Amino acid sequence: MASGNGTMLVVSAHAGDFVWRAGGAIAAATARGERAVVVCLSYGERGESASQWLAGKSLDEIKAIRRGEAEAAASALGAEIEFLDAGDYPLVATRELLDQLVHVYRRVQPAVVLTHPLVDPYNADHPAAARLALEARILAQAIGYEAPGEVLGAPPVFFFEPHQPEQCDFKPDVLLDITSAFPAKQEAMRCLPAQKHMWDYYSDLATRRGVQVKRNAGPNLGLPVDTKGEAYMRYYPQVTDVLA
Repeated sequence: MASGNGTMLVVSAHAGDFVWRAGGAIAAATARGERAVVVCLSYGERGESASQWLAGKSLDEIKAIRRGEAEAAASALGAEIEFLDAGDYPLVATRELLDQLVHVYRRVQPAVVLTHPLVDPYNADHPAAARLALEARILAQAIGYEAPGEVLGAPPVFFFEPHQPEQCDFKPDVLLDITSAFPAKQEAMRCLPAQKHMWDYYSDLATRRGVQVKRNAGPNLGLPVDTKGEAYMRYYPQVTDVLA
């Protein structure tokens, strides 16, 4: 997944998704001196802010709270963040929203893209975000599409792990060692108290995926006992002249 000296683009349906699912990859990239840009299509104000609604907050107040949390989390990961405020529950793929995302691709010129899988029976916003990310990538590659900036190349796309992978047809074919980046991911998670119930879940998941990282890497790499990991699915084929 290494993007070299390029930019990592993360397309997140809601304000917290990028932290739980890809915080380690983002922090690892920025620690290498690379640029990471997170685009939140919505704040998750309706479907992922239950505690704020129960506290009697207004819609505008909840948006402001979630924006502040996401900005703090992105800062902890060393990433830039943008908000398209497209609304959630449902996240509707309008032509305007798609065009906004094409503009992001042309401006950012990502070397790698991370987003949601295409299946999630529990949250329709997540596959909607994935479809938008993929279609915007295609349009940004088209020389005849009217948008500023250079025509996009062919950045690989990785789907990050959903909350309930078995029901989302998620079968990882990439395991990422995030051990050194995990403290930054933990700090970012703590920036999201609106979803505090996710902190332990994704800490435990990092440990389980870390076990798989070690098992698949083999003993010769000398990975530490407390290796942490994240799981991904690659959408497009890898192009290489060496099988490794």
